[in-house]
Amino acid sequence: MGKWTFCEAALVALFQDRRVSRWMGDGPVAEAEDRALFRRIFSKVYAEDLFDVWAVRRGGLLVGHAEIKRTEEVDGHEIVYALGPEVWGGGLGTELAEALVGHGFESLGLTAVHATVAAANTASLRLLGKIGFEHARDIVEDDGALTRVLTRRLPVRS
Repeated sequence: MGKWTFCEAALVALFQDRRVSRWMGDGPVAEAEDRALFRRIFSKVYAEDLFDVWAVRRGGLLVGHAEIKRTEEVDGHEIVYALGPEVWGGGLGTELAEALVGHGFESLGLTAVHATVAAANTASLRLLGKIGFEHARDIVEDDGALTRVLTRRLPVRS
């Protein structure tokens, strides 16, 4: 099995896990859609340097996905991350979110970083609140579900 085939299989397995995908975008999708997403990441996002995206590995295994990108929904840069259940509760989510925020502030020169989180995703809301994100507004989705927009601003230095 080639390196990219292994990566594709691992990322698709992560996104196909309903415990993970229930919080992503519009929720779980068909495996073919996740495979197409993986291919777009490599053929378009990486190739054209559209935004920063990473595979999250621990002990040589892919355990997550992370990105920071400009989105119209928040009118700024949004962090996005997903981790496999095998690493939940071990601090990796906090470390990853902090790294994404730091990259936004230090490497991209941003003054604010945003996250959109389903109101029912209490674990992510708690994690982001713990690292300084504050509730900015709510979005009512087409299906009536509530999404929270959270913002963390670059501290003002005196």
